[in-house]
Amino acid sequence: MKTLVRQATIEKKIFLIRNHRVMIDRDLAEVYGVPTKALNQAVKRNIKRFPDDFMFSLTKSEKNELVTNCDQFRSLKYSSVTPKAFTEQGVAMLSSVLNSERAIQANIAIMRVFVKMREIVSTHKDLAYKLSLLEKKIEKHDIEIRAIFEAIRRLMIVPEKPKRRIGFHDS
Repeated sequence: MKTLVRQATIEKKIFLIRNHRVMIDRDLAEVYGVPTKALNQAVKRNIKRFPDDFMFSLTKSEKNELVTNCDQFRSLKYSSVTPKAFTEQGVAMLSSVLNSERAIQANIAIMRVFVKMREIVSTHKDLAYKLSLLEKKIEKHDIEIRAIFEAIRRLMIVPEKPKRRIGFHDS
């Protein structure tokens, strides 16, 4: 079946809030092809499925920061409603609440993006660790190389021949 939403589009809708990668309710509603109000009503009817680590409401300051940094949320600027943010687990749980063919396909696409992002972060952590090890090795090698150059410099110094003393010597 053809993917309804491109992965690049979904990636742009994932934000880092409270150290969690999340999607905002209105973006999810758009991807799922339902009104935001309908999505939030479905969540409210099944609230036990959405603990705090699956979904949380943004604070006013978080909402303002989102509006300031993302043009797509301009219309939220004067809204009294604070958006809900869904973590990866919350998005997965949405698939059981919104049971349509489009929701299933959209959910599969979103899960693939989250997995891809996790792999990228993991790769970066591994790379950063390896780079750190390499820097330590280079530092050690730098010290050893400096010692070698210092030894070579000492060897390059021409020893002074002892000066012959002028005059008569006792020996």
